[in-house]
Amino acid sequence: MPEKIEELVRAALAAAIEAGEIPAFELDDCGIERPADTSHGEWTSTMAMKSAKLAHCAPRKIADAICAHMPADEVIDSVEVAGPGFINFYLSVAAKNSVFAEAREQGMDFAKSNVGGGLKTQIEFVSANPVGPMHVGHGRWAALGDSMCRVMEHAGYDIEREFWINDHGNQMNTFGNSISKRYMQLADIMAKQGCDIDAARDFLAQDRDNYVQDELDERPDSHPYMDEFTADLGKDSYGGTYIIDEAAAFWKSDGDKWVDADPQERMLSFRERGYQKMLKDMRDTCHDVRCDFDVWMSERTMYQKDWTGTSPVERAYAKLDEMGYLYTTDDGALWFKSTAFGDDKDRVIKKSNGDYTYFSSDIAYHWNKFQRVDHVIDIWGADHHGYIARVKAVCDALGYPGQFEVPLGQFVNLLRSGKPVRMSKRKGTMITFRELIDEVGADATRYTLVSRSSNQTIDFDIDAVKEKSQSNPVYYVQYAHARICSILRKAAGVTPEQAELMGMEAVAVKAIGSDVDYGLLTDPTELALARKLSELEDLIAGCARDRAPFRLTHYLEELAGLFHSFYAACQVLPSEGRPIAPELTRARLAACDAVRSVLQLVLSLIGVSAPMQM
Repeated sequence: MPEKIEELVRAALAAAIEAGEIPAFELDDCGIERPADTSHGEWTSTMAMKSAKLAHCAPRKIADAICAHMPADEVIDSVEVAGPGFINFYLSVAAKNSVFAEAREQGMDFAKSNVGGGLKTQIEFVSANPVGPMHVGHGRWAALGDSMCRVMEHAGYDIEREFWINDHGNQMNTFGNSISKRYMQLADIMAKQGCDIDAARDFLAQDRDNYVQDELDERPDSHPYMDEFTADLGKDSYGGTYIIDEAAAFWKSDGDKWVDADPQERMLSFRERGYQKMLKDMRDTCHDVRCDFDVWMSERTMYQKDWTGTSPVERAYAKLDEMGYLYTTDDGALWFKSTAFGDDKDRVIKKSNGDYTYFSSDIAYHWNKFQRVDHVIDIWGADHHGYIARVKAVCDALGYPGQFEVPLGQFVNLLRSGKPVRMSKRKGTMITFRELIDEVGADATRYTLVSRSSNQTIDFDIDAVKEKSQSNPVYYVQYAHARICSILRKAAGVTPEQAELMGMEAVAVKAIGSDVDYGLLTDPTELALARKLSELEDLIAGCARDRAPFRLTHYLEELAGLFHSFYAACQVLPSEGRPIAPELTRARLAACDAVRSVLQLVLSLIGVSAPMQM
């Protein structure tokens, strides 16, 4: 419709200039906008104000001349000038309601645009260390990142989803040592108590629980193994129960094979096998919350030499050195001149002892990204804010200025009935993302985690999110979709089981037929539905440009509310003592079906299902 309005404005302008009513000038922008207040029309043009200086003419005079020469068109009911020179367009009922037919015909392709212009864009998100289960913060990045990908694809971007596996560095050895220590403790318990592995596992887990409960260390006798664990490994350990479970699993598969083995060999075996299991758990968890990746990129590959005899890190260093952005200090450390690109200080990338810093793999990794895509988006937690400048600096240095961006995400506060859920990273006490999905469900979890702007902290009340009531946003929206499905099934005379086999599109065709007269839909609640549907393309485009999929949850709740208002005000199906004209019934059923289709589409853009019955 904006294109149609612009066509009419340009035709009217040409006629007004030809009639000599306003001076000739070149019009770049017709300023076609959708007014917030529907009393000002469905569309408005601000071109008169924008063109006043070019035309050396008062905006109101320009607007009046254009309005006087506006061509007649069946989609326009009337045009009027308001204020200093707004040209307001009021559409015919048929034009307003044509969106119902478009939504039904286009289905999941409705409201697509090409604002992205096919830009090859990589979005990297979650990227958890494979040394433990995903936590709820990782879950927020999964919901946000995957929803952002879906929205941007709908708006014409070419998207690649990537998970960066942090499988290089000290944390991997810490992980292996933690499992190894627990394995040896299990062996000690079995030897001393004469019990089997399951009993030893339970004993060790209880020892850990006692440690967690004994915050003031008043009963050290109740947790000697946890004390030994922390004394031996200190901060370089992972203390969660899952480590005990990993050690017990290795005992069940390997027996006492590793008790007398070389400690380094034992650590390496447990590290690599535990890593593969954790990585599989991450893949499965992401998949179960409908978040699948195109690429799983291992940090280790940045340090592996290929046929050239060099690694990606070494080649990235060579390129930066060739460009003059590296220097060596007297102690032998290698530095990157990040201050040349706005960072607050230069960054060391290779220590004086020859060890690479974590930043080294980031340099090689982001150079690798730009060999594959044109634009890179990394979704990071708010605690990584200080890291942005150095990565942006290296992307600029490598020749990709303005092609790297980082949306930062705030954290998630877990509550139960309004009370905070206590968690301790030090003691390994937390609710994992998997546990949250299992308790709340993938739909409610994703909806809630994407329902706020990424720069806002989310208070996730587990009990409230599980509640099946109209006060729960995800239930409210899904119920609207299920309610429409029920109406269409009733109109078509099919059972839920039959509808499941047929699909709702086929059910709708059976219920409605063809050649619907949308001009019969004149009730204010019907027109409000049409207007809301017509807003979706611009909304999705804006969500894509601003990396803000959370706005779609607001849209869903507004659309569901408008549907419930419509259904309360307008009779759809005839009932005893309440007849309704067949053509009006079909038109209203078609409006219902259009809303159903759009609810399904928008829910899919945030990775949430649209149930046919609840």
